[in-house]
Amino acid sequence: MRRSLRWLGFGLLGLILLVAIGGGGGYLWLRQSLPQIDGEIRVAGIAAPVSVVRDRWAIPHIEAASQRDALFAQGFVHAQDRLWQMEFQRRLGAGRLAEILGSAALPSDRFMRTLGFYRLAEASLDHLSPATRALLRAYADGVNAYLATRGGPLPPEFLLLRHHALEPWSPADSLVWLRMMALDLSVNYRGELLRARLARQLSDEQLADIWPEQPDAAPVTLSALARELPFEQLAAALPPAPPPGQGSNAWVAAGSRTASGAPLLANDPHLGLQAPGVWYLAHLAAPELALIGATMPGVPGIVLGHNGSVAWGFTNTGPDTQDLFVERIDPIDPARYLTPDGSAPFVVREELIEAKDAAPVAMTVRATRHGPVLSDLLPDDGLFEPGHVVALAWTALAADDRTAQALLELNGARDWASFAAAAENVAAPMQNILYADTGGHIGLIAPGRVPIRRQGDGRWPVPGWSGDYDWQGSIPFAALPRALDPADGLLFNANNRLVPEDYPYFLTADWEPPYRARRLAELLAGDQHDLAGFAQIQNDQLSPLARDLLPIMLEAAAASPQAAAVQAALAAWDRVMRADASEPLLFAAWYRELSRLIYADELGPLFRSFWRLRPEFMARILTERQVWCDDVGTAPRETCAELAARALELALADLAARYGEDQTAWRWGTAHPARMDHAILGGQPWLAWLFNIVVASGGGGTTVNVGHYPLGDERQPFANTHAASYRGLYDLADLDRSRFVAATGQSGNPLSPHYRDLTAAWAAGLPVPMSRVPEVYEAGAVGRLTLLPVP
Repeated sequence: MRRSLRWLGFGLLGLILLVAIGGGGGYLWLRQSLPQIDGEIRVAGIAAPVSVVRDRWAIPHIEAASQRDALFAQGFVHAQDRLWQMEFQRRLGAGRLAEILGSAALPSDRFMRTLGFYRLAEASLDHLSPATRALLRAYADGVNAYLATRGGPLPPEFLLLRHHALEPWSPADSLVWLRMMALDLSVNYRGELLRARLARQLSDEQLADIWPEQPDAAPVTLSALARELPFEQLAAALPPAPPPGQGSNAWVAAGSRTASGAPLLANDPHLGLQAPGVWYLAHLAAPELALIGATMPGVPGIVLGHNGSVAWGFTNTGPDTQDLFVERIDPIDPARYLTPDGSAPFVVREELIEAKDAAPVAMTVRATRHGPVLSDLLPDDGLFEPGHVVALAWTALAADDRTAQALLELNGARDWASFAAAAENVAAPMQNILYADTGGHIGLIAPGRVPIRRQGDGRWPVPGWSGDYDWQGSIPFAALPRALDPADGLLFNANNRLVPEDYPYFLTADWEPPYRARRLAELLAGDQHDLAGFAQIQNDQLSPLARDLLPIMLEAAAASPQAAAVQAALAAWDRVMRADASEPLLFAAWYRELSRLIYADELGPLFRSFWRLRPEFMARILTERQVWCDDVGTAPRETCAELAARALELALADLAARYGEDQTAWRWGTAHPARMDHAILGGQPWLAWLFNIVVASGGGGTTVNVGHYPLGDERQPFANTHAASYRGLYDLADLDRSRFVAATGQSGNPLSPHYRDLTAAWAAGLPVPMSRVPEVYEAGAVGRLTLLPVP
């Protein structure tokens, strides 16, 4: 899409030039797109005045006479600071981007219309409690009050796209973004497609090397189906795979393990980096409300934070909640497909996608009993396979999703019982929720809908006509993982295996490798933890991957004096991925080239789709399955040590081409900047300086302070694209000592001084205070706004 939208960059460049020619007056006119944050504004929809004080970081502290008025004001300030982001998000979820971006956005719109997220969001309103619907309505009213009272030009994106007629915000606009977050955190169907494609390239033995946990029969029975059907075409027709890495860290210590005698909780959710950021910090206060933490623009309430009594944080459970079902079309009637009970008609609906620069596009969406037919996204002149279609079953495609209600009820929980009761309404995405309260209790609960399968483990596309792999309901809420006040006073999760082998239900076969979890266990071994110590743990950059694999790689005989010097430096290296050091870059580049030499030949054209860090697979090859190191067609046989020696030479040549011949100037932070790119304009060379946020960063794919990088990106293979999007530290001895930071600033407008002003603190690992005490947050405030009701 970015290539297709190159003209947008030149359009905004022209706008900037015109402003420059116009001098200061033009600049002042553009700055009028920034919101009013001082004085008074009369708005319809509140019962009493609401105070909005923006502290030195422009974090709003909202004080209202009721919860409804507080959430109204939250909608108002979200729209003030993140209007473009909210507009983009709701259009993305609704499949309506082409209306403002043109035909380049049609593939995204077709995919979203096929999933039917917005229809589901509208339908789910009827399944929410009246109280939840009222709060969603209050938030929407606040957004619309801003739209009704704002003045001056819209933010730059609107001007560039000539998009001025904003539709009113609705509760469904908020709900659709929660489903988009579920999509971002659920990638099982992508894994199924990759396995199916690799099954056409690799033997069953090789597949078992990559995924050794699968049942013995799985490669034989299910890869056979995969080898018969052209899943490559389907993968090409779907949206690109997300950047490498998914997950988060969270841990909580009971008072028995802390210096204060009260619990401490830490959380850093890992998401794809972007500008503006996913999170918006806020404080909401009302007689029945005392919330502070991270919010999502477009969604009411606090997602991560504390309410004065309870603090909580999330990590992604990563359950397998998506299955691809291959359906057989009825040979007698192509409007029907086969089921265990005979043929059934496809459920059909028609969609019309408006495009800014083209005629409307009509599309037919079909669904089977399992879900929407994804293979209909293939071009009109290409069928998936004669007589077959592929449908997606997913727990997030249910109208009775009450996740929004769960979030708002979590905000009001005062103890474990009320917190767990609220969590029962979570449907998707399933999260591990770490908990602590001022009463001294700590806990973990993992709510969400996880299917119970008749057969299989969800890792391969399966036949839909037999019923053998159908879902048999969901895991009962009472049986989902949970823990309260463990004897050792400690709970932590880094997306590692959540349940023991004897857990009676299947959650997933694709747990995150346990590198971060093992490191957390080391760092949390003591019993005198404090807030500063927890902050140091969040910033830990020791690479367990380098610690495990570098000694094996160093067994290679150096092929040149330069390589020998590098090996000596790496042997002495402490395995910490510091931004100002060269050794992390040397290791990362060496590992990259070694992985290419080891399995590029076996994977052939699928290599780049698979080329990621793959730490467990690489460890298995180097220690147990060195047959992968014998390149196809070479003689005599090669060893892994020989490949490692060759890979180091290739890595050094690549680094010299990228960063110059002076090896002493190479730095990890230079090659590994945290890149927070604008979703639409970030790829435009003329606009990157204005919209993108780039900062040197440390860490790596297995460090606690994570920084995933896309090995397969030849242009920027080490750039940090997926990291801690937010960090929270909660001290239950005194919650006003808690600390918070998001990756970008509060504003979504690049003309604002608060567009990127939190980034330096985020990169340095220095979270900022957010107090609920007026005397504290008013000191140094940058704005004092009062919303007044219309008489």
